[in-house]
Amino acid sequence: MRIVVIGGTGLIGGKVVGKLNDRGHEAVPAAPSTGVNTLTGEGLAAALAGAEVVVDVSNSPSFEDAAVLEFFTTSTRNLLAAEEEAGVWHHLALSIVGVDGLPGNGYFRAKVAQERLIKQGPVPYSIVRATQFYEFVKGIADNATDGDTVRVPPVLFQPVAADDVAEALARAAVETPQKIITEVAGPETFRFDELVARALRAWHDPRTVVPDPHARYFGSELAERSLVPDDGRARPGRIRFDDWLRRSS
Repeated sequence: MRIVVIGGTGLIGGKVVGKLNDRGHEAVPAAPSTGVNTLTGEGLAAALAGAEVVVDVSNSPSFEDAAVLEFFTTSTRNLLAAEEEAGVWHHLALSIVGVDGLPGNGYFRAKVAQERLIKQGPVPYSIVRATQFYEFVKGIADNATDGDTVRVPPVLFQPVAADDVAEALARAAVETPQKIITEVAGPETFRFDELVARALRAWHDPRTVVPDPHARYFGSELAERSLVPDDGRARPGRIRFDDWLRRSS
C-alpha cells in the first residue's frame, strides 16, 4: 500500500514512516524539505500520485494564533482537494485529546477547525487524538517557568510516548476509514505538577515546581480533566513514563 505521510520527517512522522515500511508498505515522507508544501500546494499533486492513504501529522511553523489557524485550515483544504483529485481513499490526521474543551488556546482552536474541515471534506477519514507527548514535558516546563519557579496546575495528566502515538497511527492508516475520532493516551495518570517535578529531578534541573490551580497552560486555565481522555475511551500506550524517563536521562 502506498501511504504518503505529510510531516513525515518530524518526530511522529518519521516514526510512522519507519513502522509502515517495516510492515511492507510503501510509506513516503512529504514535507517542505522533500519539496512538498501543503500551505502553498507546491509538490502535492506529484507526491500524492498513486497514493491510497494520506497520514497528516504536519505542524505549523508558527504558534501565533492567526498563523497557526491559517496553516491548519489552508493546508487541510489544499490537502483534501489534492487527495480527491488523486483518488486517495483514506485521510488520517493526528489531533489532540481535549482539543474542543480549551477555546482560550489558539493552537487548539486551529486544530478544532482542522477537524471540522476533515469531517466535512470529500475524503473518508479517521482522526486519532493523542494526549501530550513525554517528549514535550521539558517544553511545557519551560513555557511555565518564571525565574526559577515552574507553575503548573495540579490537574490530571496522562502523557504518552511519541513511539506509542506513531504505532496507533501506523495501525489506523491501514484500516478502513470509519469517519470517527479515536484516542491514544499513556498507560498511567499523574498529577500534572508532580510529573513535571519528577522529570526535572531526573534531568538534574534545579527549578522548583509549584502547584498553581490558576497557572495557564499555553493561555488556558485547566479543569481537572481537560488534558485526559474520558474513562475507558482511549487506547493505552505501552511505554511507561519512568521507563521513558530513564532512557531520556
